Amino acid sequence: MPSTTVTVGSAVGLHARPATIIAEAAAETGQSVTIGLEGEEPVDAGSALLIMTLGAEKGTPVVISADDQATVDAIAAIVAKDLDA
Repeated sequence: MPSTTVTVGSAVGLHARPATIIAEAAAETGQSVTIGLEGEEPVDAGSALLIMTLGAEKGTPVVISADDQATVDAIAAIVAKDLDA
C-alpha cells in the first residue's frame, strides 16, 4: 500500500473543519485511505471523528496511505494546506 509522510498545514491542526474536509475527500475516492501519526496505528481517513482523535497539531507529521499513489498524493496535498485560511 503506497504511503507518504506530510506535515499538517492547518493552523488549528486536524480539528473539526480540517478533519471534515479531509474525510470528505478521502470518502470520495472510494478507496481505503488511512491517516496516522508516525509509529502509531493509523485511522480511517474517511471519518472526521477518527481523524480528530489523532490530536495532530500544525506542523505534526502524519502518514497517509491508500490503495494507489495518486490518491495518497491528493489527500496529502489537502492535509498540507491551511484548511482554516
